[in-house]
Amino acid sequence: MADIIQLLPDHVANQIAAGEVIQRPSSAVKEMLENAIDSGATNITLIVKDAGRTLIQVVDNGCGMSETDARMCFERHATSKIREANDLHSIKTMGFRGEAMASMAAIAHVELKSKIKDNELGTRIIVEGSKVVSHENCTTNNGTSIAVKNLFFNVPARRNFLKSDNVELKHILDEFNRVAIANEQCSFSLFQNNKEVYNLPISGLKQRIIGIFGSKYNEKLIPVSEETTLVNVKGFVGKPEFSKKTRGEQFFFVNNRFIKSAYLHHAVNNAYKDLINEGYHPSYFLFLSIDPKFIDINIHPTKTEIKFEDEKSIYAIIRSSVKRALGLHNVVPTLDFESDPSFVNVPKAIQPSTPPKTKIDHQYNPFEKTSTIQPPNKNKTDHWEKLFEDIPSVSTTEITQKELNNHSVSPTISCFQLNNTYLVTNVNSTLYVIHQQRAHERILYEHYLSSQNQESKSQQLLFPKTIAINPSDVVIIKEISHELLNIGFRFDFLNSNSIVVLGTPPEIEMNDLEIIFEVFIEQYNSQLSVEKDNKFALSMAKSMSIKTGRTLNQEEMLAIVENLFSCQQANVLVNGKPTFIKFSTDDFLKQF
Repeated sequence: MADIIQLLPDHVANQIAAGEVIQRPSSAVKEMLENAIDSGATNITLIVKDAGRTLIQVVDNGCGMSETDARMCFERHATSKIREANDLHSIKTMGFRGEAMASMAAIAHVELKSKIKDNELGTRIIVEGSKVVSHENCTTNNGTSIAVKNLFFNVPARRNFLKSDNVELKHILDEFNRVAIANEQCSFSLFQNNKEVYNLPISGLKQRIIGIFGSKYNEKLIPVSEETTLVNVKGFVGKPEFSKKTRGEQFFFVNNRFIKSAYLHHAVNNAYKDLINEGYHPSYFLFLSIDPKFIDINIHPTKTEIKFEDEKSIYAIIRSSVKRALGLHNVVPTLDFESDPSFVNVPKAIQPSTPPKTKIDHQYNPFEKTSTIQPPNKNKTDHWEKLFEDIPSVSTTEITQKELNNHSVSPTISCFQLNNTYLVTNVNSTLYVIHQQRAHERILYEHYLSSQNQESKSQQLLFPKTIAINPSDVVIIKEISHELLNIGFRFDFLNSNSIVVLGTPPEIEMNDLEIIFEVFIEQYNSQLSVEKDNKFALSMAKSMSIKTGRTLNQEEMLAIVENLFSCQQANVLVNGKPTFIKFSTDDFLKQF
């Protein structure tokens, strides 16, 4: 039998490696930015066209490369960071595997220009599909410029799997932000389709965070600093009152390398226990400095996962550090020597308080059956009554036929509320206990799902409202702008991190506007395997549903009951959680 095992050609091996290292345009951005940081650059420019499909270019003023190094960097496992196996236990640089340049050259057209400071001429190399097309001397600035063009030109299946430009741009912005936050000693700029998105000068950590996420973060951050023999923790966490529905601003860095760790994330959340509401998430920007010999970063192709030698101790240190910082914030105000004076709020003059006025109805008689005084909760329920105006109610006969297994519903059906959470109603011999928030969420979900392709009313705002949103989240709003317009939202994009809302659906309250957009973003980022239309309907339902703990009047309770049982699938939410449970007479008899 003939031998059948053979070595793969280099260009094939490079394409296989590229499948792990370069998964999408943002992967190339990450590798190129990290190489620029390792070169000692103090100024880095990222240029992107068509969300990385057409061009990804990184220009830095680092140390540059010699002619030989410029050619060698495209070979597999060619690196200046590692000399022997023991070096893997003391890695302090970003890139070290020597696969990034070879992987990019295998699946794109790459042009490299590089020059060492003392040389008169630099080197220009063009590689297409692992083949060197051109290698010559050229005039160029000190440092390195790498342009990756036509990504995945020879891997059409991978190119077809890329998402829309807005989604791919969001991933690029995320990678850019991670590198920029961890390297405030370097200035960064980002251009997308010849438009400047970021221009971040050299600054302190807090100013870098403000430069990326907006000036409002100046008042949101609490400093964290803790030194131990195992690990040093520094950075900032968000004040509890500024926690959000979205998980966006959560960053862990180990030796200035961004990592993902659900375990350490739990440590931070544990420190916020009893300080924030359920479903809200704190912001944090935490840097861990630890001896490289106590960690292993060589366990994942993207190097975003790290194995710690003593993970439990680090968990305890992070939790106590954050908890201590939050405690100091609650006791004494913190002095911020890094803050920009232009961001500091000027205290307003104290206005003299006026005593409350009491109105007395002298004609009121408590022994009369009718009274001229209006029920105190009437005004509070007006908003929720509007939510049911556009949702068609069904008769008690329709409820019987569709959902209640042919039980007859009395025309005088009534409900009562239990613990401001559940609605209890009796239909013939069956007792229904309905979760008010889940029931209303189900009603609104089906309502918004059915009305997405219809033209909806919009009420113009007398005073347009500006909402600050992260640049990567603004990209998401652009992605779902068509769905937002369909249900009545009208808005414009002011800049890279804010939008101005000009009109809303009639049932929206201005106080809920920021939370609604946060839920849109969170739902869009969720891992639920549902279509975009479904995610949008889920976002609206979650935002607008009546929450647990709210007192309802009889009309509202009946509206929820009737509209719930007119839904196509009344008994569960999209995530499978039940909206009600029922007890028959037999169930009660078994208990006695």
